[in-house]
Amino acid sequence: MASNEAPVSIDQPNLTLSHEILTCINTHSASSGQKLNVESLFSVVENILNRATKIVDKKSADTQETMENLVESPTKGFVPPLCALIKDISSELNCKAPTKETALSIFKKLSSYSTDEKAVLTLATFALDYGELCLLANIQSTDQLAKSMGTLRGVPNLLENVEKHREVVDDLKKVIKTTLEVIQCIFKLRNLLNNGKKGFLAEAVYWAIETIVASTNQLCYLISNEGKKQELQRYDRKLKDILTELKNEITTCTKKAREKEDYWTIKERFRDPMDIMDVIEQLIDPKQQLTDASTNTMVDIDVLKGKNVFLFISGQHISKDDISILEPIFDKIVARDQDKILWISVEEQWTKDMEGKFEILSSKTYIARYSLTKASRKFIVKKWHFRVGPLIVVLSPQGKVECKNAIHMMRVVGVDSFPLPFTIAAEDTLLNDRGWIGLAASHVHQDIKTWIKENKYIFLYGGQNESINQFTKSAKDINAYLKSQKGISIELVPVQGDNFLKRFWSKIKNLFISRTHRETKTDSMMLKNIQKLSSYEEKKEWAVLTKGSSVIIIGGEIILEVMKKFPEWKNRLDKEDFDFVFSDWHTKLESDDRYHICYHINVPYNSGKISEIMNCSSCGSIMETYIGFKCCHDDGAAKPKALS
Repeated sequence: MASNEAPVSIDQPNLTLSHEILTCINTHSASSGQKLNVESLFSVVENILNRATKIVDKKSADTQETMENLVESPTKGFVPPLCALIKDISSELNCKAPTKETALSIFKKLSSYSTDEKAVLTLATFALDYGELCLLANIQSTDQLAKSMGTLRGVPNLLENVEKHREVVDDLKKVIKTTLEVIQCIFKLRNLLNNGKKGFLAEAVYWAIETIVASTNQLCYLISNEGKKQELQRYDRKLKDILTELKNEITTCTKKAREKEDYWTIKERFRDPMDIMDVIEQLIDPKQQLTDASTNTMVDIDVLKGKNVFLFISGQHISKDDISILEPIFDKIVARDQDKILWISVEEQWTKDMEGKFEILSSKTYIARYSLTKASRKFIVKKWHFRVGPLIVVLSPQGKVECKNAIHMMRVVGVDSFPLPFTIAAEDTLLNDRGWIGLAASHVHQDIKTWIKENKYIFLYGGQNESINQFTKSAKDINAYLKSQKGISIELVPVQGDNFLKRFWSKIKNLFISRTHRETKTDSMMLKNIQKLSSYEEKKEWAVLTKGSSVIIIGGEIILEVMKKFPEWKNRLDKEDFDFVFSDWHTKLESDDRYHICYHINVPYNSGKISEIMNCSSCGSIMETYIGFKCCHDDGAAKPKALS
């Protein structure tokens, strides 16, 4: 028997957003200025839609049991939205088309509400109609009033179409379920996202509203047999795509929030530690055992309890020079039962070449590999300024950070002078006793340490061979006079040879980096002197005059000129000290523009904490900053990457 029904017209949705709609979404996504308990409202709406859907399913006894098991929505303290507002939204929703214009109109109408409130208010309006129809359908057989009201509301058509258009009803139920899930995710995400990403939520809310408009049109079609049937499957797919994005974003944001909390916990632990284990267990997984590289066995992390711990933090990049310096120092450290070395690798994968390169050092340490969390990495980078080169953080048994990077002092003093236990006080004592210039030049002459103790004059100089010869000749003339007339002498220490010079200037830079981590007045003067001396590194002559560990004068051409003019000022030595007279003449010549030099210092960027702004030690002006790149191919094919 042929059907006399007219063919059903289907409304195909356009699932793209025009520039006008996107502009509207971003313009009308203000924070709520209204008092609306949106989460309580959503709970009521969710309960209505779930129970109404169960009625539509008509599952008789099973349905009844399931409905009874549905969680009741909280009603205590709940204030329903304004009746006029719901009617206003309802007038926009009911049987209007096209869907985009209706959705945009609702979005504008609710401009004073936040994005999630817009979605819930629109869904609440739909739920009121949908829930009422289902309620009337459920009780009309036993309630005459409900039957009469149901007739006016189109319930008979709805019941007939539920059977006739089962696929249409199923699509409606699916899209309602997906819409609820989308709004639930929006709730979870709204407090996790920063302001810059909330446009993503506004678009999700818009699609939820347009889907509700299409669902309302579908409901109108079912109760009136008029209008166009909506292609809800495409809306459902669109919302499911959005749902996937929302869930992924929730996972990402939750992970970031957890990492932020973990990072804060690490900072707090190091700010006020209880003991060494308290801070170590924040950096690495306390459940993970350590490798005792000396025996190649696994040991519990408790082996570090009550010890001074040197945290050796590194990636794949470490120079051969550093290995030669660190190996004997590590031997010295592990020879003491009170001191332990914990190697924390920032790399997840190691090449065989790099394994061999680190074998020498790793055999003296406990190793915690592949155990750094994101929060630990962030702490090491931000608070300890790890970049590419190795970092050695010294912790006391109480968990106090004694030094954020001891490798700089290790490079300067070597194994013989490196103090154990290594503390701030021990480092200060070493610098006071030996002086920074004495430590930097300790490899140049074996007697420098003795001369400093005896508070002798020391003349340290270098540059081009011609300048060194001139320094030596003039200094010998002065020395001969001082010995005969004053009974004193100046110890002459020329710094010559590529290896001696390279190590000397390397020590100077490492001293500078080490002391930039400190903020005492002593360090301030020391840094000024180091900066001044570094300005002469590329000059054809440079010199430092000290008395014991105290620096008297630093310079270059001016010092040589003062020495050449010795006959003009030597008579003053009858009544005045040598260092005073020398400094006075040096100051006079400094005002001559012929001797002007630009102060500067070159510091490797990979060295850790470096100030972005530095003042000139001479005039106090902010110095210009340059960035340079250099590769000498000293260490084979290693390609280190900065820790992110």
